[in-house]
Amino acid sequence: MPDISHSAVTSLPVSWAERLGPRVLIPLSLLTLYLVWGSTYLGIRIALESYPPFLLAGVRFIAAGVALYAFLRWRGHTPPTRLQWRNAAITGVLLLGFGNGLVCFAEERVSSGIAAVAVSSMPLFAATFGGLYGHWPTRREGIGLLVGFVGVVVLNLGSGLSGEVIGAIALLTAAACWAFGSVWSRRQDMPSGPMNTAAQMLCASVALLGVGFATGETLPSEPTTRATLALAYLAAFGSIVAFSAYLYVLKHARPAVATSYAYVNPPVAVLLGVLMLGETVGPFDLAGMAIILGGVAVITLAGKKR
Repeated sequence: MPDISHSAVTSLPVSWAERLGPRVLIPLSLLTLYLVWGSTYLGIRIALESYPPFLLAGVRFIAAGVALYAFLRWRGHTPPTRLQWRNAAITGVLLLGFGNGLVCFAEERVSSGIAAVAVSSMPLFAATFGGLYGHWPTRREGIGLLVGFVGVVVLNLGSGLSGEVIGAIALLTAAACWAFGSVWSRRQDMPSGPMNTAAQMLCASVALLGVGFATGETLPSEPTTRATLALAYLAAFGSIVAFSAYLYVLKHARPAVATSYAYVNPPVAVLLGVLMLGETVGPFDLAGMAIILGGVAVITLAGKKR
């Protein structure tokens, strides 16, 4: 995304970020995306025990957005211009409104396996939309994208996939909107640094809360403790930390590298299920994770050679 000079992912002083540079911050940001966003599938599932989907996403982003925006203004950061607010609103609604809101909506209706397969199509959408602007993935990146997608399919072959069609459609729509928003925003005048993260979350939260209340959703009067803790985790780590990391990588790396997290998140979610929910891992799970990591390696190496 344009005009993102430094990410809020590390909360480092500007001089430190300049000293480290993209060679260090890109791998660090990618690792953050792989681990944190891989865990948000579990976080959303737990939070949905008490909170309805669109209000869950809306509360998550308004809490994170207000906290981050207030902190940045207190530190003297310049507020976005009117044009930057407009661009942040469009991008925020595409990435966080449709991209995350529809995932929350779908996780009430489809299995986690279907969710993983559908969301993993996002890099393919991003490559297609990027091509419309003359930035098709290289041959090696294309191979890595296809290998990663095959890996996610293999990962879920033994999962007994089942779910409603509307949930699968919602996930594919979410992936397409996230991809288009990522590609479109790279060519727009966006707020600088972490202010970009705050502005997008604030704009998306208004849309999500509006949809939630308009569709009859209500906030729980007595949410469970673990659902509220999951919501807090999603706001702090899934929103502020990981989304800032994504914006940094999107600015400083090729789209195929920035979107590679979509292939790593499913195996991370599987491993968390084993560790925290006692789920078992079969041969398809192990094979799928190996293929996914191989695809990510191909994408990353191709990006470095360029």
